[in-house]
Amino acid sequence: MQILIKKSTAAFLLIAMANLVVAFLTFFILPPKFFYDSAIIIYDRWNEAGYLGSYPLTILFYKITGLRYLPFPVIALLQFPVLMFVLYKIGIPENFEKINVKNILVYLGIFMMAVFISMPSKEFITFLFITPIVFLFSNRRYSFKKTVYISFLLLIVFGVFYRPYFALIPIIAYGMYLISFINFKNQVLTTIFYGLLIAFFLSLSYGLVKGEYFSEMSREVVNNARMGSADANSMIVPPLKPDTWYGEAIAVFYGFFSVNVPVNGLKHLLSPQILVFVIWQLFLSYILLVRFSKCLKNRNDMQYELFVFFILFSFFIIQGVFEPDLGSAVKHKTGIFPLIYFALYYEYFRKKLQ
Repeated sequence: MQILIKKSTAAFLLIAMANLVVAFLTFFILPPKFFYDSAIIIYDRWNEAGYLGSYPLTILFYKITGLRYLPFPVIALLQFPVLMFVLYKIGIPENFEKINVKNILVYLGIFMMAVFISMPSKEFITFLFITPIVFLFSNRRYSFKKTVYISFLLLIVFGVFYRPYFALIPIIAYGMYLISFINFKNQVLTTIFYGLLIAFFLSLSYGLVKGEYFSEMSREVVNNARMGSADANSMIVPPLKPDTWYGEAIAVFYGFFSVNVPVNGLKHLLSPQILVFVIWQLFLSYILLVRFSKCLKNRNDMQYELFVFFILFSFFIIQGVFEPDLGSAVKHKTGIFPLIYFALYYEYFRKKLQ
């Protein structure tokens, strides 16, 4: 009996197998500094394992599963297929085998997954967490309101127990949702602009209570410790210090564009890995903005897909506030890749439900 495999499925499996080899080889090719976070997670020298915080929970996960006792290449052989299985369950779009800009972005995204989250990583946990939210919106088993409420609850819980800034995503996403009902000339850019304003006011409120703004207590702390080091060339440094309200306002907008429309990153001609991310990110942002615009224009028929974009762009906004450099920006993007994958191919996933 002849077994026929669709070209798109064959292409997906071929890319998965090729990148499994990449995932396996990363430990032998990449420099030791690349595994700094992984070493903290595996060796747990300060007994941080616990139930609250990204490092403690990740360390606990690798202890409970026993993965911490395995060599890194073996961990890659176990973790990377899980990541690809998630994408497979979300769905393989038609024409996945064809060479076009959208597919190339996904091919490179899968390659980045193989490089960044096939090792012990906090992003592996983030990837697994974000997956149920994608299934909520792609399967439509619940009403739209219930789907939004459940996804918001998941984001808040994840923020409380793992990464605090995820708890801010529902606030920004819902604010953007309300703003999008107002008829502006350029609906997409205006909605994102107000999302950035919401992030700024959240930071301002935090600053009034705690005495320091979001950028100041996150990005500035990390970058000040690395100033002058070999890794400092990719740092995101706003033109003004974020220790005043106007400095933080500039930092919020500067961070967003540095991470999501990183034209200023084209200066890294001598750092090909950064340059590749910059080009990948520029094309990704353009395509996502175009698809976001389509969903806004057809919001009544595409309310599920539209809200995925609100969540996705809310993450992009928050990432711009907290992200210290372009290098970590790549890694953190891979953590939410299921959302990016769904947003890029939402038209195909809509067809499957019809």
